[in-house]
Amino acid sequence: MESNKDFLSIINEAYPKLSKGHKLVAAYVVDRYDQAVFMTAAKLGKTVGVSESTVVRFATALGFDGYPEFLKALEEWYKSKMNTVQKIGAKYGRASQSELLTSVMSSDIEKIEDTMSNLDVDTFELAVDLILKARKVYVVGLRSCAPLADFLHFYLSMIRPDVVLLNTTSVSEMFEQMIRIDEHDCIIGISFPRYSMRTLKAMEFANDRNAKVISITDSVYSPMNLYSSCNLLARSDMVSIVDSLVAPLSVINALVVALCLKRPDEVKTNLENLETAWNNYQVYLNDEINFIDDQPILNYSLRREEGDNT
Repeated sequence: MESNKDFLSIINEAYPKLSKGHKLVAAYVVDRYDQAVFMTAAKLGKTVGVSESTVVRFATALGFDGYPEFLKALEEWYKSKMNTVQKIGAKYGRASQSELLTSVMSSDIEKIEDTMSNLDVDTFELAVDLILKARKVYVVGLRSCAPLADFLHFYLSMIRPDVVLLNTTSVSEMFEQMIRIDEHDCIIGISFPRYSMRTLKAMEFANDRNAKVISITDSVYSPMNLYSSCNLLARSDMVSIVDSLVAPLSVINALVVALCLKRPDEVKTNLENLETAWNNYQVYLNDEINFIDDQPILNYSLRREEGDNT
């Protein structure tokens, strides 16, 4: 086993070739590494629902001499994750509130600028095209990425019909929601470290059914790219004990605006229908912003052009 390889990278690279039982072990180790690190092969197998020998073979399938060497690598990775949290505490622990605010927001700005510099424009345009042409669009983002998926689903539903948000804690239920997905459909998977195995499995299933797969993730080394033909990369690093998802949200925002500009008439009609429903059923107060008159999204490119000429 190469000692300079990150433990998570080893699992990610091997994952597509693993057997079904080994993938179950991999999913548990990645999602519950803080518990798996203290388990014997027998205990891990019992927890996951496979035999002890399957766990041992899983370790050797990753390139380790056996389970003890695998567990040692897992322990080192676990320690490195703990050290990251400790370093964060040392960096921000003694900072004043104003220093903390400035430092965190400056870090977020840096991530957006880095994303702007490295995001491939052709890939972005491909994503817009795939979403518009798809018969049905599925969106999946779990755990800390769930708010991003909710946001994207909400606005996609205003732009086009047949948008499905996959939101469940059960892999089997997720597959049930996707059972009719095929080559006419598209799925958008959103995941950042720690990567969600459930999201990865949904993308794998969609890829097997020949659907168009779009990933929104952090790097070319992300396992989300294994089954995706269109990878939107947005930088996301740990600024505190939580992940910074500002850059990914900005990419999603740009995606929504681009889609609106492609279908302005349809978006306007949908917004007008919503406005009528909101007024009829008193969803909002009368002093709320009138999005139909202002059309902030539809006039975005025009306002930019006017600003550029000044």
